[in-house]
Amino acid sequence: MHKSKANYTFTTSQGTFQAVVPADLATIYNLNPLFTAGTTGTGQTVVVAEDTNFKAADWTSFRNKFGLQVTKYTGAKLTQVHPASTGTNNCTNPGTNGDDIEAALDAEWASAAAPNAAIELISCADTATMFGGQLAIENLLNASSTPPAIVSMSYGECEALGGATLNASFNTTFQQAVTEGVSVFVSSGDDTAAGCDRDAADATHGIGVTGWGETVYNVSVGGTDFGDTYAKTNSTYWNSTNTTTFGSAKSYIPEIPWNDSCASTLLANFETGSTVTYGSSGFCNTATGEEFLDDAGGSGGPSKCATGKPAMSGIVGGTCKGYAKPSWQAGVIGIQKDAVRDVPDLSLFAANGLWGHYYVFCDSDVANGGASCAGAPDTWSGAGGTSFSSPIMAGIQALVNQKNGARQGNPNPAYYKLAAKEYGTTGSTTCNSTLGNGVASTCVFYDVTQGDMDSDCTGTHNCYLPSGKYGVLSTSNTAYKPAYGTTVGWDFATGLGTINAAN
Repeated sequence: MHKSKANYTFTTSQGTFQAVVPADLATIYNLNPLFTAGTTGTGQTVVVAEDTNFKAADWTSFRNKFGLQVTKYTGAKLTQVHPASTGTNNCTNPGTNGDDIEAALDAEWASAAAPNAAIELISCADTATMFGGQLAIENLLNASSTPPAIVSMSYGECEALGGATLNASFNTTFQQAVTEGVSVFVSSGDDTAAGCDRDAADATHGIGVTGWGETVYNVSVGGTDFGDTYAKTNSTYWNSTNTTTFGSAKSYIPEIPWNDSCASTLLANFETGSTVTYGSSGFCNTATGEEFLDDAGGSGGPSKCATGKPAMSGIVGGTCKGYAKPSWQAGVIGIQKDAVRDVPDLSLFAANGLWGHYYVFCDSDVANGGASCAGAPDTWSGAGGTSFSSPIMAGIQALVNQKNGARQGNPNPAYYKLAAKEYGTTGSTTCNSTLGNGVASTCVFYDVTQGDMDSDCTGTHNCYLPSGKYGVLSTSNTAYKPAYGTTVGWDFATGLGTINAAN
């Protein structure tokens, strides 16, 4: 999760920002027809897995401010649970710690997508060998033969760093969940394809993905940004004033991969008129470009090191081997013939403000980076990251479960089947995200085909650095093969693309 200053549609001396609030989410991804028809998450429970508690009053403040009052959605409630194991209780109450910012946004935005669902925050203190959120999931699964049907987890670690044992433990946990009919959503990460270089100014360890959310039993949720600022069409997609619930989006908005790096060809072109990002005269090696040395962006890539023993202190090389490609990850144009599990599966908006768009949420824990929620939302916390897109997708799954009257287990086979029907063998010309408000009304997925999630790099691991100080992440050290660009259909940057929830 990457923080940024918060504004909704709000003009400052630096320009106008259109941040996303629940009303915008409902407009952009077509949740409103579902809400109108009563498909709001009634009777459903969405679990968010954490290693902290948070202030329940923040959840209430968020809902009240944005028109999701529990008096309107009477089935909505928040509980915070520390699931006990079936034997000796190994779950210690973690209290409230610095991760409460994560817990706040998870609980609030899952609730924004499914406003009448119950939100259950499960948490345990981290142990010497296990992340508290995973321990809480395991205990929840073991405590009941029918646990809540949907779980979201917005944490992760590079698969090479985690190592085979930890990666396998998540695989086992999520396999058990699916066996019990649970749909598991995990954020793909916030570090482009450089998953082993979290929060770094430039990638040095090559291509890597999270080992916590690349199993064949979970949905990996990536991140996009909106392309209206790049295209200079903000007024086409946003009203200049807000509704009483602070919404300002007019329709679906064209999307691009979330990417804050100077290696982004869209950013380079916007700033310089050239898409060249590498080399001594490329954007990353200019004074302006060096202001964007960052690997923040939606993550994706192939599983390379889920099993085996990596070299270089658990980063690169060794005898690593990725998870095998699941049978359901097939049938869609763009899917790699690489025999390994590739992520993400799909994406939703997750950007943190580079192009003027990000999420608003309530986290009043000022001591740990929050902000008061007493005033207007432009003074609240604002951020981006796949930490938002995962719980939102989990909330949308609650709507699916309500509509179908049953838990769905792993929804990935259904997602890929729907995408195969829509994209076919050549892609869809009517569901291409670049069409913006001109996309067909029948689209299930919006195919994101513009931009990339490439990041700047140094060193010799997946880094194309022909000259200059900074190169760009590439599948080749000797040629420009960016990691990774968008393509028609599925791609590493956004998976199957984003969604029309009602369809």
